Amino acid sequence: MRIRWSKAPIADVLSSHLVDYPSPTNLGYLWGVGSSAGLCLGIQIVTGIFLAMHYTCHVDLAFASVEHIMRDVNNGWLVRYIHANGASMFFITIYVHMFKNLYYGSYAHPRAALWCSGVVIFLITVLTAFLGYVLPWGQMSLWGATVITNLVSAIPLIGVSIVEWLWGGFSVDNATLNRFFSFHYLFPFLIAGLTISHLTLLHQTGNNNPLGVDTTTDKMPFYPYCYVKDLFVFLSFSVFFSVMVFFYPNALGHPDNYIPANPLVTPAHIVPEWYLLPFYAILRSIPDKLGGVIAMGGAILIMMTIPFTNSSEIRSSYFRPLYTKLFWLFAADCLILMWIGQNVVESPYVEIGQVATVFYFLYFLVIIPFFGKFESYLLRMKLNFEN
Repeated sequence: MRIRWSKAPIADVLSSHLVDYPSPTNLGYLWGVGSSAGLCLGIQIVTGIFLAMHYTCHVDLAFASVEHIMRDVNNGWLVRYIHANGASMFFITIYVHMFKNLYYGSYAHPRAALWCSGVVIFLITVLTAFLGYVLPWGQMSLWGATVITNLVSAIPLIGVSIVEWLWGGFSVDNATLNRFFSFHYLFPFLIAGLTISHLTLLHQTGNNNPLGVDTTTDKMPFYPYCYVKDLFVFLSFSVFFSVMVFFYPNALGHPDNYIPANPLVTPAHIVPEWYLLPFYAILRSIPDKLGGVIAMGGAILIMMTIPFTNSSEIRSSYFRPLYTKLFWLFAADCLILMWIGQNVVESPYVEIGQVATVFYFLYFLVIIPFFGKFESYLLRMKLNFEN
């Protein structure tokens, strides 16, 4: 007796989604980055489970337990470096995946729900990464948690109460570490569930392609053509990942986090991990505390508006030469914000960060909603001139 799901054998369902799934014939290698992100998530979950077996969630023992993993546990150094650098690799794949979809217009109808689900996954991933950054309980862990959680106190009336609830007291202490460890362990499984929903939405609407033109005829089966491209991307990415783990394991970390947390000594410059720097720069660019918190959260949530504010009749930037220049300017703006986020709060970094923040929001509030209409106007003018 065969188990049936939706009136079809499970094997047939898996085959239709993983083997015979119709994919556009012109998919490039960038479409394999999404699969690499899924593999990175799997690596993070597996290595995280092994690290949790030896980690001690207590402010007096957390830092020592990490050193125990590095020094005494068989291959513990390897598991820890894979997990620590895997977070950076995960964000690299996510950022490449997001910018690819922005460039090729994969957020446009009928993929609005698909794009929004991806933004939700990104938001929870950012939260998970921040929680994980606190767990080694080094100097940057303690003070990063203190600064970021204290931002919630800017919320009128209830802010201070929320912060004390997050802390489990009147400062970042053992109760805070317990809360952060619990949520950090839980969230990756939530991300995995949302990723399945994300893939379900993808298979409902079908893949976009570099031309941005939907077709029902120019298709090929997912296996073996897309499998080979995904495998090539993953193997290439694995080489880069391995180089970072075995040759430069601490290159993306902060040296202050190798100092045990001390609430009596404040680091000269508090910064988060590199993949959170653009949002940290946006936070610091707003002089008002509450305004900075709103801007930082809005910098992520505003991405969900793109499918509904996009005014372009053309999906792919491949056919939008003027918009392409603005897109790459936006990409450069994000890199500038990342650079500003790691610098001290002084002139000229403050002014550069404010200009970069203004352009970041202008891209979503002005360029996306209105530049498509401007392109349509130029096209009509050209056609009228030729006629």
